[in-house]
Amino acid sequence: MGLPSVLCLCAAVFLLHSSLFTVSAKKTYIVQMNHHQKPPSYATHGQWYSDHLQTLTSAAPDSVLYTYDSAYNGFAAALSDEEVESLRQSDSVLDVYEDPVYTLHTTRTPEFLGLGTELAPSVGYSLQELNQASQDVIIGVLDTGVWPESKSFSDKDMADVPARWQGECEAADDFDPKIHCNKKLIGARFFSKGFNLVAEFNETESPRDGDGHGTHTASTAAGAQVENATLLGYASGNARGMATHARLATYKVCWKSGCFGSDILAAIDRAIQDGVDVLSLSLGGGSAPYVRDPIAYGAYAAMEKGIFVSCSAGNSGPAKSSLANVAPWIMTVGAGTIDRDFPAFATLGNGQKYAGVSLYSGAGMGSKSVELVYIQGVNSPSNYCLYGSLDPAIVRGKVVLCDRGINARVEKGAVVRDAGGVGMILANTADSGEELVADSHLLPAVAVGRKVGDMIRQYVKTTQNPTVVLSFGGTVVNVKPSPVVAAFSSRGPNTVTPQILKPDVIGPGVNILAAWTQDVGPTGLEKDTRKTQFSIMSGTSMSCPHISGLAALLKAAHPEWSPSAIKSALMTTAYTLDNTNSPLKDAIDYSTSTPWAHGAGHVDPQKALSPGLVYDAKPEDYIAFLCSLDYTMEMIQAIVKRNVTCAAKFRDPGQLNYPSFSVVFGKSRVVRYTRRLTNVGAAGSVYRVSVEAPPTVVVRVKPSNLVFKKVGDRQRYTVTFVAQKGVDPLHNGFGSITWKNEQHQVRSPMAFSWSKQ
Repeated sequence: MGLPSVLCLCAAVFLLHSSLFTVSAKKTYIVQMNHHQKPPSYATHGQWYSDHLQTLTSAAPDSVLYTYDSAYNGFAAALSDEEVESLRQSDSVLDVYEDPVYTLHTTRTPEFLGLGTELAPSVGYSLQELNQASQDVIIGVLDTGVWPESKSFSDKDMADVPARWQGECEAADDFDPKIHCNKKLIGARFFSKGFNLVAEFNETESPRDGDGHGTHTASTAAGAQVENATLLGYASGNARGMATHARLATYKVCWKSGCFGSDILAAIDRAIQDGVDVLSLSLGGGSAPYVRDPIAYGAYAAMEKGIFVSCSAGNSGPAKSSLANVAPWIMTVGAGTIDRDFPAFATLGNGQKYAGVSLYSGAGMGSKSVELVYIQGVNSPSNYCLYGSLDPAIVRGKVVLCDRGINARVEKGAVVRDAGGVGMILANTADSGEELVADSHLLPAVAVGRKVGDMIRQYVKTTQNPTVVLSFGGTVVNVKPSPVVAAFSSRGPNTVTPQILKPDVIGPGVNILAAWTQDVGPTGLEKDTRKTQFSIMSGTSMSCPHISGLAALLKAAHPEWSPSAIKSALMTTAYTLDNTNSPLKDAIDYSTSTPWAHGAGHVDPQKALSPGLVYDAKPEDYIAFLCSLDYTMEMIQAIVKRNVTCAAKFRDPGQLNYPSFSVVFGKSRVVRYTRRLTNVGAAGSVYRVSVEAPPTVVVRVKPSNLVFKKVGDRQRYTVTFVAQKGVDPLHNGFGSITWKNEQHQVRSPMAFSWSKQ
């Protein structure tokens, strides 16, 4: 196939139950088959699946929506409850489960990441050479489709499409492959059979993006450089993706009401066959066992083919254990801020001026103060400014203070405007803390943090005639501190496999400028009639494609590296100090962040291009990992799609050769892991170990020095973790193990927790 494929799975989505939709008598189910039982009389597994279904049930032949080849052993079908029960009685059927539904997790970043002009001499090649090599790398983006007319998808000066590419652009009423695809956008498909069955379909079935999310993520990963990009005057400059010369293939799996697992799995299946090198999914569905997670299944099959898979961690922070996409063969990406901001100000009638953020671009309010109201009552939705909750008689002509939460931030502004309000202050609560996210509101609006919000709430409650004037400060850069971990970014610990530390890294995910659809305005609201070529969005959906694009650059620089080697390079070179040289902060309250929030740290692509050492893992390592879990042999074989044994079973999932450590102390106070490092730096490299550990744990590493005589040499080391006696089971701690020499620092974060026994 040539270069291994990389799938960029950056559609961050929350899991919903299909009962939320208008449901027919039949529902979509994913059926997992024991493919080894296929009789030799059948030429293909698909023929056997269809006949087997009809033999056991009354299902019509067209009940089968998809048959999976590369990503999964089985099929998706429209089935009644009775048909499901009949299938479950068959020895050839391993599992039948209802199709899960997901929703999306929802200019300056190249410079912020050190990719603005030139690479450091230590990398060994120029940015121009790297861009040239990246033309052979193909990024597959599973999302809401693509707006192909965007300048971000220009193929100017690009060479011919790699001959190994097997994909295509699919035609639709509003999508002409001859016009809309080129040497940059080389694939555009859509998958809707699962969604179409149970949801009322009111969209054109097409690769075209009517939402904006998919265009934004695709251009973030690999958009061409576009000069004079801006959102209504904000963030003006040159917009570009991470891998400007990489190819893009988009797979539309998300529609207005969600993204079905059967469609996602079909898209991964197709992308593997098409020949992508990176998969980017900004979607997810919470944490589920790998045997019931279509994304985990598909990502494993992609990894086996050499495809790097990047997924968003989710937007359910700051709650603990809120992660999605935690399989160890997936790069799980959290979100942080960049050093650009969009200041706005609320000046109260008492003279106090408070800072916030905004992307409002209209005429503004002028300098005259306006009455400020905050409508708070028992069991009243008015303080959240929900639809229909505001009385026009109370808010007309006034600025309304709205609490953040429940409904979308931009929707609150629309509610205020429709009720006659002239402005809004959007105030954080404890759930979002001090995190500030800028939005392109339909009326003058300023977002403020919890502390400022509380002071403004108190002002309104204690002042007889409270007033305010809102003003807007445009765009500023070199903001400090940055990066800061976004409060919305989902957190560990990992509930599926506590011995695997997640998320893996954080990347830019707050107030990100990228290409946009022309079907909707920048807020995405139907009543927003503004049109813009670019929009600014926030979410782990935005951070995921950054990492997908960086993975494409690493694949271009090191085509022989496995997906786990690329992941290791990005993780072990990540940084944990911000631009004030202080430990990374958490936006919820600006306390020090932990690896449960930022993983290994914030990605540093220049260092990742030359990491020195990598923690590599092959499919056999992941099989040994799966064997250490409480899965049957049939379950394991279903994931890996072949007959395997557990002869090499790990005694503990934490034995996987992973670039980080998550140590769970149970009955024993002693945990011991061995790791294997591969030299991708210079021959004759010598490294010494450095350990940072909490006072509750003693960490011993043997040997303390590693010598790599040749490039490609592998060396092992063993770490013994000893917990102090009498530690509270609710306690946790963090640290790191770093292998150092004059050229490199190969850092692995450590997280410690205690289970109740």
